[in-house]
Parts: sequence; C-alpha cells; structure tokens
Amino acid sequence: MIPVTSLQQNCSLIWCTATMKAAFVDPGGDLPKLRAAVAQTGVTVEKILLTHGHIDHCGQAGIFAEELGVPIEGPHEEDRWLIATLAEDGARYGIEGRSFEPSRWLDGGDTLTVGELSFAVHHCPGHTPGHVVFHHAASKLAIVGDVLFAGSIGRTDFPRSDHQALLDSVVRELWPMGNDTAFIPGHGPASTFARERASNPFVSDRVLAAA
Repeated sequence: MIPVTSLQQNCSLIWCTATMKAAFVDPGGDLPKLRAAVAQTGVTVEKILLTHGHIDHCGQAGIFAEELGVPIEGPHEEDRWLIATLAEDGARYGIEGRSFEPSRWLDGGDTLTVGELSFAVHHCPGHTPGHVVFHHAASKLAIVGDVLFAGSIGRTDFPRSDHQALLDSVVRELWPMGNDTAFIPGHGPASTFARERASNPFVSDRVLAAA
C-alpha cells in the first residue's frame, strides 16, 4: 500500500511471487514514489488495474501506463464519463490528471491475471456507477477501492453516486467472499469483513437488520 496524492489514496503494488510480474492498482499520482517501489521490490509491472474513475485513483494512470508501456484494465465502462473529465477534476484538487482509454473495460464476472495469479472482478456500483472490486480468493484478499473502509463506507454525495446501491454492493458482492477475507480500501488502514460486519456503523449486520 502506497498512499498517493494529497487525498492519501492507497495505491497498491501487487505481484506474483512465482513470476515477479506485478500490477499497480489505482496509481493516481506521486509517480516517483511508485517508481521507487518498483525499484525496491525488483518486480516487472505488466499492467495497471483501476477500481473507479475518481481523480485520486486514476488521474495519472494514463501517463504512467504510457511510460511503462503497459495496458490499463478497468474500471467498468459506466465510469467513462469520469475518466473523460480527469484534467478538469485535477485542476480542482491540485492533482495532475489526464484522460485515457483503458485497454479493457471490466465487468462483474470477469477474471484478470497478474503473473500466475487470478482475480475475480466484482461490479460494485454506489460510490461511482462503474466501481469494480478485485478478489483473490486463494489468499482471502480483496481490493475494494472506495466501496468499504475500516469503520466507514464510500461517499455517495457525488454525481451519479447512489447510497442504496452502495449498501447493496457490500451485502451482495463483498460479504459472500467470507468473513475471514482481508481487504485493502482506497483510503486508511486495511481491515477484515468480519470486523466490519461486527462494528461498521453503516453496514454492520446489526445496523442493516434494523434498517
């Protein structure tokens, strides 16, 4: 986990230990930090993966992909409109942004690979309409972007956000992955689904049962 941009977004560098092939998930900015992580780990970056189209998650993804000569996979095409406005959004947040066209849009039920690792793709709208989540079942790990946080959930006060859709995505797509699944959120510390189901003030089992 490499926090990037003034919004401290968790960019993740993940890799297959058998092949040392790697992917960056949500490289929104601070590219010198990301280059240093590649040098430190000795991995070969083969692709960039994106959970959704907000500036802190993908503002510099196109620039970085071009530099590395690698494809971009994700998010879902419902976030195309956000990617189209990255330059304008970046100016508002003081983050350099540039629009791009992913090599592959993703949808729920798709599979993607990093080296010999295989990740299931889950479409989880709510924070944005095209948000996707990556699940590596073998290691009980999910990379969930801004769907769920330790003790909170993603904001739904943005254009085309939908609070109920976000709650539905958590219950329908995340919880079935299993309570023992650890997750990396888009901001803040990692957690587990068991911990959030027990204590999250927005999506705990107790709160949802009372809704």
